[in-house]
Amino acid sequence: MNKPLSASDLSAYWMPYTANRNFKASPRMLVSAEGMYYRDDAGNAILDGTAGLWCVPLGHAQPRIVKAVQQAVATLDYAPSFQLGHPSAFELAERLKQYTGGRYSQVFYTGSGSEAVDSALKIALAYHRTRGDATRTRLIGRERGYHGVGFGGMSVGGIGGNRKTFNSALMAGVDHLPHTHNLEKNAFTKGEPEYGTHLADELERLVTLHDASNIAAVIVEPVAGSTGVLVPPKGYLQRLRELCTKHGILLIFDEVITGFGRLGTPFASDYFGVEPDLFTTAKGLTNGVVPMGAVFVKPHIYDAFMHGPDGIELYHGYTYSGHPLACAAGLASLDIFEQDGILEHANSVETYWQDAAHALRGLPHIIDIRSIGMIVGIELASIPGKPGARAYEAFLRAFDAGILIRVTGDIIALSPPLVIEKKHIDELFGKLAAILKTLA
Repeated sequence: MNKPLSASDLSAYWMPYTANRNFKASPRMLVSAEGMYYRDDAGNAILDGTAGLWCVPLGHAQPRIVKAVQQAVATLDYAPSFQLGHPSAFELAERLKQYTGGRYSQVFYTGSGSEAVDSALKIALAYHRTRGDATRTRLIGRERGYHGVGFGGMSVGGIGGNRKTFNSALMAGVDHLPHTHNLEKNAFTKGEPEYGTHLADELERLVTLHDASNIAAVIVEPVAGSTGVLVPPKGYLQRLRELCTKHGILLIFDEVITGFGRLGTPFASDYFGVEPDLFTTAKGLTNGVVPMGAVFVKPHIYDAFMHGPDGIELYHGYTYSGHPLACAAGLASLDIFEQDGILEHANSVETYWQDAAHALRGLPHIIDIRSIGMIVGIELASIPGKPGARAYEAFLRAFDAGILIRVTGDIIALSPPLVIEKKHIDELFGKLAAILKTLA
């Protein structure tokens, strides 16, 4: 048991995406983790129903990842990536290429998902410019999309709370497709809902408005996670792909959440059978152990840059691109995915997981339960005049009961480590059911 921190101990840290005054009045402190569980400063076990922040698919303190990172820091703690390299960065890139089945030929490293999104947008703009299509500068995102907190990601993102404070600094020349979430038509769906495919055709309207010659890229999350598990309708992503191909527009998937097994496949593009031109990853890439992101690109994207004059082809990069410790964690994570049959295990418990979630239907305040792969969204009716308050109360009670859930507005999002067993599923939904029954 750790000594509780005093108010003065807590004051210096300005916490991200947190109600700081509320937290510091009643802190929830995690001090260790192993497997499926965190442990708090009072010694209580907390079942992780969210894989941290969607980023720990292999469970906590995975011994082989720990060992790999320990060895890496003792061997090469840091190496610059500008005009220099180190072997593990190239080894990981090749392994990641093979993990896509060779469909994506290059990997550009970043330090996070936000950086990966901004990098993908810059690559898309530079790609058109290097091909002589410099007028293709307009970017298209989607309502209720989340693409990190960089100015590029916020610009194409569609979360009002993220956009309103920084509105004056967001990129010009950005449009948004409508979101696909429709409670009236699609509530209580397992997998892809039936209604909403036609919403992809809104891209045609934007092409008519701006002309395809001015549009660089469309970016969407295959499954929107941070805005409450918004699952694409059947055929929606396929239609987007068709329209982007028709008009010479690059299609970017933001797979920061869906990458590395969240849907029971390596990437969401495998699950849906739709191949974007670029896609972003982070989170599960290193099992959350060392921050890292990456942009995967198709051969035609990379090749376009290699046909220009000699010298630096892309004026972009980060101090921590391809960090040796992150590469070590990424290589160890890929080994575990492949050697331990992680995707096979996730697929074996997927039905049990989704059935357990949908068994909550009929409990107080639940207006929707939606699920796909190893993700569940449970939407609660909002308290009049207090949006988000009901789900936040569920979050607080859940922590006290020994389970970690994530809430966004009045939606509970669940995305456990993929090593979850049926006994953990029973514990998670058993405790959550009891909590939901007590909410006002």
